This record gives sequence, structure tokens and C-alpha cells, in this order.
Amino acid sequence: MTDQEFETALVDAAFALGAEAGWLHVSPAAAARHAGLDLPRAHALFTCTGTILKKFGRLADAAALSHVTADGSVRDKLFDILLRRFDYLQPRRAGVLALMRVLPLCPPLALAMGEMNLISMGWLLEAAGVDATGVSGIFKRRGLLAVWLYGLRAWARDESPDLTATMAAVDTALARAENFAERFSSSSPSTPEPFAPEPEAPAT
Repeated sequence: MTDQEFETALVDAAFALGAEAGWLHVSPAAAARHAGLDLPRAHALFTCTGTILKKFGRLADAAALSHVTADGSVRDKLFDILLRRFDYLQPRRAGVLALMRVLPLCPPLALAMGEMNLISMGWLLEAAGVDATGVSGIFKRRGLLAVWLYGLRAWARDESPDLTATMAAVDTALARAENFAERFSSSSPSTPEPFAPEPEAPAT
């Protein structure tokens, strides 16, 4: 088993354990024991629960960034990218929902997740052809994060096999973001253009 395969196996074990026992009982060692993985290797690759979540985010981003095409509008590309990220979450749904429940009880972890997600949003924007650097990029990353969280709130309640409600929520949030950005840029041409829908949804 390569390091990449080992890391993926441990992340999946952590989310399975989080679903079963709650995230307060998740650690690299506990996840390794849960999946029968080598403890010394887990120790070498993961220092704490935060590193598990960081790896999970990178895997979700990798899934989202796969198969990005040059065709289509920015909104269409972002829609496809975000839906691929939800597709990655779906097989780990129970563990993700358990994580969402524990975040309000652990502000440092919620803050760390928020920062990691902001970094992810920059990658997703760049993949769609949007410059996510500089002061303007900060607005755009925060705006796309609001879109993601709006969709995440719908996903948490969406039990349909094809994620119909999630797709509708992401489409609605992107439309709001697009309209907001157009209004803001036309009224304040000298101000960095934000990319933000109406704020909604708790953090994950």
C-alpha cells in the first residue's frame, strides 16, 4: 500500500468511526485501529485529527478539480466543480454529518475548517478561470465559500439519490452570487469585485 493509499484508507476509517462513535472519539490512532492499519505508519503520516481533516479536504478538492473543461461559462464550471465535491462527500455522508454536528461545540476546529475551506475555494475558482489572488480574490473566495455552505446546508437534508435539492441550492446560490457581483461591480467599478450570494448556512 502506497502512502497515498494508506492516507486515503485512514481518512475513510476516521469518517466511519466519526459516524459510529462521534468525532470527539476520532484520532489518527483510533482510526488506524478501527481499520486495522499500521499504527507506526499512521503516526508518521498523521499528527492529529486536524491533519486527517486537512487530507480529507485535499482529497475532496482533487475530486472537484478532476475533469474541468475549458468550455462553458464560469458559473457552469463552478456548478460542475462544486457538485463533484459533493459527490466525494456522499459516500462519507454519515461521517460528514457527524462532523457538522460537533463543529459548533469545538470553535478551534470550526475555525480551522473555515480556513481550510477558504484555501479550497481559491483552487476551485482558479480551476473555473477566476483569478482568486489579491484583495479581490479574498472577496471571491469568501463568496464561493458562502455558495458552498448554502449548498452544504441543502445537502445535509437531501436524501435523494441524485442530490436534486443540493443541485438546486448550488444553482440558486451561484445565481445570487453572479447577480450580486454584477450589481456591485457596476455601482462601484473601482472597488474589488466580490463574489458572494446572500449569506446563509452554518460552517462545516
